[in-house]
Amino acid sequence: MFKYMKWLKRIGIILGVIVLILAVIPFFITLNDYIPRIEKEASAKLKEQVTIKSIRFAALPLPHITVEGITVGTTDDIKVGKVTVTPDLFSLLQSTKVIKSIEIDSLLLTQKATDKIPVWTEPDAAKPPQQPQEPSQVRVESIRLDGAVVRLDNKANFGPFDARVSLNSKGEPGDATITTQDGKLKAFIKPGQSNYLIDASAKSWKLPIGPAIVFDELIVKGVATLHGADFSQVSAKLYGGTVSGKANLGWQKGLQLKGSFDVDQVELKQLVPLLSPGTNISGKLTAKPVFSAASATQLLNTLRVETPFNVQNGVLHGVDILQAATSMIKQGATGGETRFDQLSGHLNMERGAYRFTQLKIASGVLAADGNMNISPKQKLSGRVNAQVKALGTSANVPLNVAGTVGSPLLYPTGAGVAGAAVGTVILGPGLGTSMGAKVGTWAEGLFGKKDEKKR
Repeated sequence: MFKYMKWLKRIGIILGVIVLILAVIPFFITLNDYIPRIEKEASAKLKEQVTIKSIRFAALPLPHITVEGITVGTTDDIKVGKVTVTPDLFSLLQSTKVIKSIEIDSLLLTQKATDKIPVWTEPDAAKPPQQPQEPSQVRVESIRLDGAVVRLDNKANFGPFDARVSLNSKGEPGDATITTQDGKLKAFIKPGQSNYLIDASAKSWKLPIGPAIVFDELIVKGVATLHGADFSQVSAKLYGGTVSGKANLGWQKGLQLKGSFDVDQVELKQLVPLLSPGTNISGKLTAKPVFSAASATQLLNTLRVETPFNVQNGVLHGVDILQAATSMIKQGATGGETRFDQLSGHLNMERGAYRFTQLKIASGVLAADGNMNISPKQKLSGRVNAQVKALGTSANVPLNVAGTVGSPLLYPTGAGVAGAAVGTVILGPGLGTSMGAKVGTWAEGLFGKKDEKKR
């Protein structure tokens, strides 16, 4: 028994020495001599400069190789903190080598890199057509990303997120999951016959690009190919209302976006300042926007939106249309607010400029219609015809729109002021002013049409 225990002790010492040797091997065996060759071959394949900081081997807990400090492109379009490759040791003696896992830590992918990916994956046209491919001599079973970030522009990032991808016996991607590290967004991807099925959901999630819109709940389902993704079902809850529709995202020539939505009872008070800084309006919005963007990363600069809209029970802050129509102040009226039961019209937005047509406002004694523009620099222009009802009379008062989104200005047109002045002299204040303004509006419209024909 004593000899048996003695042999166990000796075996334990030997195993400890072996483990120690395996642990210190990486300090004596360097793989950095292979770096120039690997950099050269990778650079030729991608047609981009590839650099590697170090390569080392470790035997514990399983034999693996770690590559650190990888960059692709002269402007660091892709940066990788560390890649760990763990092979299946028994497969090293077979014709097909198996990589059990590839773990990628701290991947940074820029917009420039995403634009180049389709080019990198295209076959080289200069090479003659290849014979039918033989089974790959290297097969990867799984890929793992931790702390990955996609930098869409200087200010917008998607991530950090983690991803898990399994591959089949042919080395083709199988099921995949993507989860942001804050847990607010989860996406599941499954392979179909010729595409990939996408099922994503989010809670309390903010758009990574464009306006900082926050979704209380978001569900997206669709399919993706190598050229883009078609999301046939998009539904969301946000700002007290709902949005549903479909969208298409393409990335063959940069990120491109288009789609159509139905918006129902979305409160504008918090949403509008995100879309148009400085604009202050409240109310429940119903709309049917159709949109497209030539560059999803430059969303506000390339976004085009067209939609009819209807806003109920709201307040237009910064301007009092009723006061501007009744006071007839030549220098214009600013400040105050206009409460309305309904505000409707048609919106066209392009390159950061907004054009509102067929505007109609209904609010008690006030009714108004007209057109208005907001320039990319937030300057206002347009015309509003205000109809004021009081004491059994009604007056149409034409008002010019000027100023900025943050400080709107309404002032009467020249014909409106002149008509109001003449009416006041002949018939007195009140009725005379109202009737005069109405006549002035009629005259301006008549002569205005003639002027347009002359042009």
